[in-house]
Amino acid sequence: MSTQSNAVPDTPLESRAAAPTLLKATQPFYWSVRRELWENRAIYIAPLAVAALFVLGFLLNLGKTTRIMVVGGELHTADPYHFSETLIMGATFLVAIFYCLDALYGERRDRSILFWKSLPVSDVMTVLSKASIPLLVIPLLTFAVTVVTQAIILALTTMGLAMRGLSASLMLNHLSLFHMWGGLLYHLIAIHGLWYAPFWAWFLLVSAWAKRSPFLWAFLVPFAIGVLEKITFNTSHFANLLLHRFMITGAPPASSAAASGDMSMGMVTPFTLGQFLTSPGLWAGLGITAAFLAVAVRLRCYRDPI
Repeated sequence: MSTQSNAVPDTPLESRAAAPTLLKATQPFYWSVRRELWENRAIYIAPLAVAALFVLGFLLNLGKTTRIMVVGGELHTADPYHFSETLIMGATFLVAIFYCLDALYGERRDRSILFWKSLPVSDVMTVLSKASIPLLVIPLLTFAVTVVTQAIILALTTMGLAMRGLSASLMLNHLSLFHMWGGLLYHLIAIHGLWYAPFWAWFLLVSAWAKRSPFLWAFLVPFAIGVLEKITFNTSHFANLLLHRFMITGAPPASSAAASGDMSMGMVTPFTLGQFLTSPGLWAGLGITAAFLAVAVRLRCYRDPI
């Protein structure tokens, strides 16, 4: 008797069939994220407007700027680049706060939640798509806008130095843009995305719960908890915890060069990546983030329109 198996080996056709299945599973999330970008244009308009304003100011003041850069025969090039990334990061940070506070509240306020719930997209996927905006989309968008802005600044500075009879190679020798961009990307993903994740999740929870004024409730509740702790126990552990989280006190230290001010805020060495990933504060924060998002999903299931 033949013991040969009757199983038919996988064919190239079967392996190709797995791709549409995966695509079908991820399409609702992809289009949910696209919907957030369509409905909230400030996510990309705000950083672009800040970048355009900075480039315009830099161009109008190009002669004075290049004169200040050259002091005593030495070239000082870092300040415009650090200032531009700080402005853009500040703008997108504020955009992320207001987006999260309106993400689920706005659906109930204008009753569009009745329409979105009629679509074959679960509450879990909807909340996760909204959470992905401050956790991933905004940091990556901030990085892209900053890189383009600094590239334009580089071109304008090169032109200004050439007008003063200086070689562009002099500036390039003093500026490590790729090093700066690598540190900036690390900072945006690790700090603005993962480290601040509990804040974004809390804002989404409040957005799903509040009947009105989510901005007020988002900050009033932590303030009330801090005041209650102070009155009851005469301690400030909760307030210190929030302050340390926001000021990145509990995050892994940056390199000595970044601490000394030689680099921008985002400029940390790759060696701190391991420290960051093994930080108890990171994983505790992600655990709190998951809990907040789970509550937000639950609230979206049963919260009535306003």
